[in-house]
Amino acid sequence: MTLAIFDLDNTLLAGDSDYLWGRHLVARGVVDGDRYEAANQRFYDDYRAGRLDIDAFLRFALRPLAENHPEDLLRWRAEFLDQHITPIMLPAARDLVERHRAAGDTLMIITATNAFVTAPIAERFGIEHLIATEPERIDGRYTGAVAGTPAFREGKVQRLEQWLAEHGADLAGSHFYSDSINDLPLLERVAHPVAVDPDPGLAAIARRRGWPLLSLRDAGAPETP
Repeated sequence: MTLAIFDLDNTLLAGDSDYLWGRHLVARGVVDGDRYEAANQRFYDDYRAGRLDIDAFLRFALRPLAENHPEDLLRWRAEFLDQHITPIMLPAARDLVERHRAAGDTLMIITATNAFVTAPIAERFGIEHLIATEPERIDGRYTGAVAGTPAFREGKVQRLEQWLAEHGADLAGSHFYSDSINDLPLLERVAHPVAVDPDPGLAAIARRRGWPLLSLRDAGAPETP
């Protein structure tokens, strides 16, 4: 088994699904607009700068899942996917995924964004294996807490190591594609790290270490936060 692992936000997507989900909730009037929008932007800026407090962010991001009925959440998510995600699924990203599929590689998305948001996006890419931050559910309702380790920074490595142990696999020959300095711990573990449209911090490290730099953006691709 040779793994081809992809970060999701700003890697396979020309935008950040977590941030855009928050904006969708604001637009629908599900959350307090100005206050939520300001916090959403602040957390996103902290993430891009590599200083995100993941516990504080998850308390913020998972609260709407706990405060609303699952049927409403599913309806809003369907709208979100059609309105905000389909337009930013990069054609070059699809091509990259399909090249690895044709090579017989095992495809995986690993993302800090919660699984409620990201599971249907992985399905749209035809990627079976997803490691994402898991929102806790009890009796069919989200609690606002996290189940297990968030898939963020070193947590991505821990969650992947668990997956490898469960599947009797290793990282021999593996690729990992990411845009973010936050993914440095996992990029350092795989056989073939690739910086995709990287942020400045990751771009500098990739150049120093001789890692490939790849762009999946094209002239016609929308660019959103």
